[in-house]
Amino acid sequence: MHETTLILIEVGALLLGMSLLGRFAIRIGISPIPLYLLVGLLFGEGGVLPLDASEEFFEVGAEIGVILLLALLGLEYTAQELFTNLRQSKYAGLMDALLNATPGAVCALMLGWSPVAAVALAGVTWISSSGVIAKLLRDLGRLSNRETPTILAILVIEDLAMAFYLPVLSALVVGVSLLQGAIAVAVAVAVVSTILYIAFRHGHVVSRFFSVEHAEPLLLGVLGLTMLVAGLAAQVNVSAAVGAFLVGIALSGRVAHSAGQLLTPLRDLFAAIFFVFFGLATDSSELLRMLLPATLLAIATIATKTLTGYLAARRAGIGPLGRWRAGLSLTPRGEFSIVIAGLALGSGVAPDIAPLATAYVLITIIGGSMLTRLPDANWFRTLVVAGASRSTK
Repeated sequence: MHETTLILIEVGALLLGMSLLGRFAIRIGISPIPLYLLVGLLFGEGGVLPLDASEEFFEVGAEIGVILLLALLGLEYTAQELFTNLRQSKYAGLMDALLNATPGAVCALMLGWSPVAAVALAGVTWISSSGVIAKLLRDLGRLSNRETPTILAILVIEDLAMAFYLPVLSALVVGVSLLQGAIAVAVAVAVVSTILYIAFRHGHVVSRFFSVEHAEPLLLGVLGLTMLVAGLAAQVNVSAAVGAFLVGIALSGRVAHSAGQLLTPLRDLFAAIFFVFFGLATDSSELLRMLLPATLLAIATIATKTLTGYLAARRAGIGPLGRWRAGLSLTPRGEFSIVIAGLALGSGVAPDIAPLATAYVLITIIGGSMLTRLPDANWFRTLVVAGASRSTK
């Protein structure tokens, strides 16, 4: 069979199956994300029927999915709102790093890994998944909630921190000189600062390059700019997600509104592909060996991440139920954790970090996707309200 024909068959069959699973998830009232991940595991490496022909398609589609998720999330906010949220959440960002990076570093040292591997695993447990959380907030209709800006601010702080962390980790794992590492960090800082300055000072000028009168040029232009900036950001070791998010922030007014409407169907398609690819790229046979330490680490860091979001939302004046929504929404880890594990694995500093990180991420995504819905349950709301009433007496 011709390779192109096989790709069409594999992609078509998988998308059709995902459609049925999505309808099933909606009917039983859960997010489809865990089901997409399980489908990926089923047809990925070590699964019952590996989809080899379409792997490259899903890899590229997954990258586009993360970019679109963050770009459309950025369209929801202005540059002024971003800077306000960042200023208000700077202490939350520091607390986030301390509470969630420490368990990973301690776990690595307990497993007998090197200090460099401990730095890598600290990053795996520290950074939440912007892609997963953005989809969860949208699926649950929480984008306009009072706690969402706090969640977003923490995610942005983490993504911006990656602009500094990834070059440093890359320098550590390959053993480059201090000067080379400093140059890499300086380039990353310069790129992020430039994008932030343009978004804050000249966002209205950027919007003038696009016209809302014609849908096709607007779609092509905004999508092209988003992918271009994301690619350039990734080229200098800055997260592509950060670049895409800041493009969304830079656009405003009718351009932002119209672009959001046009890009939404594309985002839904490629975001689903992202979650399936995550499972496809995972060797399910390697997960069992590291399942116990991954589970214990997931339990510990789900608790610390929930505490992070809860305290940040309380500091922002959010009510008790919103605090729990903020904390539980931050628990999934994802794309950055896999990138960090890949850096450590490629250098040979921690061969076991790949199965550990994969099992850990899957547990936090599946568990976090379910825990995020807890505040919508009547029994949970009753407990929170009763607890708040007792604390005020």
